[in-house]
Amino acid sequence: MDAVRVALLREVLAGTEWLEATRRFAGALRGSVVSHGGGLLLVGTQEYEPWHLAAHLVDEAAWSGTPELAPTLVRHDARPSDPAHLAVGLGRLAAARRGETLLVVSQGVPGAPLLERVHDARRAGTTVLALGPHEDDLVSMAHESLPVPDGSELDLDTVQHLVSAAAGENALPTTRGHRRLRDRLARLADHLTAPPPAGW
Repeated sequence: MDAVRVALLREVLAGTEWLEATRRFAGALRGSVVSHGGGLLLVGTQEYEPWHLAAHLVDEAAWSGTPELAPTLVRHDARPSDPAHLAVGLGRLAAARRGETLLVVSQGVPGAPLLERVHDARRAGTTVLALGPHEDDLVSMAHESLPVPDGSELDLDTVQHLVSAAAGENALPTTRGHRRLRDRLARLADHLTAPPPAGW
């Protein structure tokens, strides 16, 4: 989904709770990685890897000048022969420490092994954020969560687009609380003329 489609989606969603909820969650994400500066870890479940969100956050990090938003995608079945950006396995969560941020994205209930790793990362001081269905164990561990229940108006993929766009947008410098029209137009032009991202 490109910047124009995200803008159209936001127009459709104007007046709903989704815009405020995704912006709040994106603000928590951005604030965590910028203030702590320790890096962003992104993990899904065995059945669902959020590689698409990873790619969008890499783009937003580049476009907004906020390199901290570029995540390390942590994969359940990573192999050493995979490309470097896809070869980070779950062992990385055991090394997570204070100052780092862990974003957990799930379509269903995360399994016990992943929940244990998330719990250990939180105990080590990692900031935990959760995006997906309202799952009590994960939500209780998360410092911030954005529930996307089954049957809601938006699916998880759409919500991820809104979150990633808002995370990059909120990172832009402001003038008296509002970006100038020139800044907004320049950013839109950058979005539309930027080369395609590296393959995921």
